[in-house]
Parts: sequence; C-alpha cells; structure tokens
Amino acid sequence: MFIISFLIVSVYFLMNVTLIVIWLKQQISTSSNKSYNNDTHEVHISIIIPVRNEAENILFLLHDLEKQTLSKALFEVIVADDDSTDETLKIVQSFQKNTSINLIINQLPPKVNNTSPKKRAIDSSIQLAKGQLIATTDGDCRVEEKWLETIVNFQSETGAYLVSGAVTFFENQAIQSKSLIQRIIHSFIEKAQIIEFGSLVGSGACAMFIQKPNMCNGANLTYLKSVFYEVGGFAGNENLASGDDEFLMHKIAAKYPEKVQFLKNSDVIVATHAHATWRSFYNQRKRWASKWRHYDNWNTTALAVFIFSANFILLLAFSSWLLAFLSVQYFVAILLIKFSAEFVFLTLIVSFLRKKYLIWFIPFVQIIYPLYVVFFGLAAQKQGEYIWKGRKLS
Repeated sequence: MFIISFLIVSVYFLMNVTLIVIWLKQQISTSSNKSYNNDTHEVHISIIIPVRNEAENILFLLHDLEKQTLSKALFEVIVADDDSTDETLKIVQSFQKNTSINLIINQLPPKVNNTSPKKRAIDSSIQLAKGQLIATTDGDCRVEEKWLETIVNFQSETGAYLVSGAVTFFENQAIQSKSLIQRIIHSFIEKAQIIEFGSLVGSGACAMFIQKPNMCNGANLTYLKSVFYEVGGFAGNENLASGDDEFLMHKIAAKYPEKVQFLKNSDVIVATHAHATWRSFYNQRKRWASKWRHYDNWNTTALAVFIFSANFILLLAFSSWLLAFLSVQYFVAILLIKFSAEFVFLTLIVSFLRKKYLIWFIPFVQIIYPLYVVFFGLAAQKQGEYIWKGRKLS
C-alpha cells in the first residue's frame, strides 16, 4: 500500500515541480511599445456576451467595457439574450440608447429542448460579428480597463489563433443580513473556490506554454473568427451543455498547437462571482467534470485520471492509517510529498491573481481538495440532469 501511494504522490510531486518551473520561465506579457490603439489598425474585435437572467450583473460589465482603453472604433459588443425572464433585456436596451460603444443586441428566440444554449448564443452572435477577433465573457463578469487593449496587442504580436486569459472570483460577497456563522461559512467557501479555481488556471496556462493545451475558460477567451469556422465551430459537440470553450480549443490545438496561447498578464484577469450555494457549485462542477469522457485528446483524459488517482490514493492512505494498516510516519510522508510542491505552485498562481493575502488559506484547501476531486470524479460518471441558469440540462 505504501509503495503504491508513494509512487503516485511522487509523480504528482514531480508534476507540480514541473509546473513551477514552466510558470517561472514564462515572462509576464506586457503591453506592446507599438501603438495598435488607433482607428485605422486592421485588428477589430467583437465581444460576445451570452446572457440569461443577468439583470443584477450585466450593467457592471457594460460599464467596464465603456471604460476600455482600446479605441471604441476598434470593438463592438454583442449581447446575446437567451430568453431571459427578468429585466436583463430591458436593462441592455436602456444602456444601448445612451452608450458610446457599438452595442448590438442579439435576442434569441425561445427554443424547445435546447441542450446547449450557450453554444447557440455564441454561434448566432459570431454570424453577426464584424470583428476578425471574437472575445467571449459572461454577463456576471467584470473586466479590467486594459482588458481589450492588452489582448489585441498580444494577438497582434504573437499571431495567436486562440488567446486564453485568467479567471478568478470576487470575495466578500456575503449578504450582510446573514448571521455571523453563515457569513463565516460563506467567506470560507469563497476563499476555497478562489484557490481551487486558481489551480485550474495555473495548470491550464502551463499546458499552453508547452504547447499541450488542456483547459481554458469561456469567460475570458479570444480567437480568430476565421479559425472558428475553419475547425467547424462547435460541430461535433453541439448537443453537450458544456464545452463552448475547451472543445473549441482542442479543435484549434489539434491543427495549430503553437497558436493556442495563455496571456500571462494581470491586466486581463476577468473576475466573476463565486457560488453562494452548494447546489449551484455542484451543478457547475458536475457540468465541467462530465466533459472528461467526451475528450478526443488522450493526454487530457489521462491527466484527469491521474489527478483523480493522486487524490484518491490520499484518501485511501488516510483510511489505511485510521485502520492501522499504515503507520503515522508513512502517512505524514505521503502528505508532505503530495502537498509541498503543490503549495508552492498554488502560491505562485494566487499571487498572480492578486490574491496573495490568501496564501495562508492554501493548506485548508489542500486538505479538503481530495474529497472534492474524488466526489466529482465519481459524480460525473453518472449521467443525469442538472439545473443551469434555470434550465434542466444533461
């Protein structure tokens, strides 16, 4: 038991050391010294925002886009409203009348048995888009002032076909009317989500740095419209609720692995809300985990299986220690190997995400993370419906 556990966590340790080296070797991408921010430059960008019932959030994002340092003549904003039942559409229409940005509303007709509403919203909006570059984000996100300028400059310099950016969560969203205990629990959950999601951002970025992309996030994704059509867009997985980002990325990477790049710059970090309830967190993570069995890229599938195994073996070692099948010395050794390099890597990523004050919280997440990985790894194997944006999807 100890030998198997030791071998698996040792490989996991080496993997994290490799991630640390890759991350540190990659320089921060700075804005170009050249000026691409003029109305005659050839690169124009269309920002697509699929929304459904985002009345509480969409206005913040639209104001962020209004403040962009990129010339307003170089971008347009397409809000794809997917049959919202709240005031989302009215809010966007009212903003459209008074804004200086080119804002287009793509009002999608209701569709029965819509298994992939987000792909439908993006695909129909790309057909309306005039920009050579397509950037996607979500209606509950916030973006930095230099978000678009930095992306356009980076793509112009590198010639990337797909540019992935970091996504993180807001904090201190606890409702003040809750009790003190509820606020403490809510704050704990938010912090845990920031660190857990940061690990995905960091590992996905490192995979792109070595031209082996495995994950990205549609809340901060930019790609050439021509390449979207060249690889067939969402064809082949249009009936899956998730994957508007990663399946497309895998298609592009299969032909042009060197053209799929991560933009390591804090100015392009996109922030969104952490999940306030266990049910919403469960539905999203189950939706994400369910993509594993649909990947055509064996490297990505193998990595997912290995991460599951490394965390499962930790739970197995803990159980063996409790049952006296494993000594405390061996169990502690396994913990140290598993957590040490992982802690350093998470520290680097959390610092990049401007969340350095959460470094002290990383060990708490490391302790509960194996439970999370094993639970969702198993839950994803059972097909079934889940609620997303007020709809039942499968």
